[in-house]
Amino acid sequence: MKKLLGYIRLMRPANVVTSVADVLAGIAIAGAFSISSWNSLQLPVILLCISTIGLYSGGIIFNDVFDADLDKVERPERPIPSGLISKKAATIFGAVFFFIGIAAANLFGTTTSVIAVSIMIACLTYNKWAKHHSILGPLNMGLCRGLNLLLGVSIISSQVQQWWFLAFVPIIYIASITMISRGEVHGGSKKMLYFAALLYAIVIASILFRNYQRRFTHHPGIYYPFRFNDIYTAVKSHKKSNRPKHR
Repeated sequence: MKKLLGYIRLMRPANVVTSVADVLAGIAIAGAFSISSWNSLQLPVILLCISTIGLYSGGIIFNDVFDADLDKVERPERPIPSGLISKKAATIFGAVFFFIGIAAANLFGTTTSVIAVSIMIACLTYNKWAKHHSILGPLNMGLCRGLNLLLGVSIISSQVQQWWFLAFVPIIYIASITMISRGEVHGGSKKMLYFAALLYAIVIASILFRNYQRRFTHHPGIYYPFRFNDIYTAVKSHKKSNRPKHR
């Protein structure tokens, strides 16, 4: 039972739910819910949800695999550094989830399969190299979310060609959140904080523009749950960290 709980902890189920939300948003953008009955959508929606769960879980598991040595020092309580799950077993576990994600996408269609493979590559690239870079890391993280949105859009493959540019919304949005979060934890520079705020502004402007256009079209608008308090908190923590200390 203890080892089973260790495998579950590797997956971080609470985080996996957010990937399903991305896919459902993509399905809505494609217009599938408005042009098809639920009976005809059940299997496609289930396959896409299984695909994103597999891909996201695989990415999270491999994050711990690549960070195993670092976690021995910083997070020794995690399943791999604590010895509860071996690194080899975790690698196999993550690979199985990647296989499930790609297999479910392959059952659905070619476009979906290509996007699923792209997500897997983006996840591995982030885990192995990009996350250690101050700019490429956040952008790579955003890319995973952007492709995940397109995974949902691919429920109607022709809609990917029409709505591919919407992937830039989560790419920029998640990149800005990641930059701000890193600044809170590691004490990022003021320039990076301003850059993240600029990314926020770009996303907000694009969504407002798209929702303004919605008045003249039948396509759904775009909504993302902005975390304005992140900017305020990051600015406040940045000021505290740079406040001169009295001796």
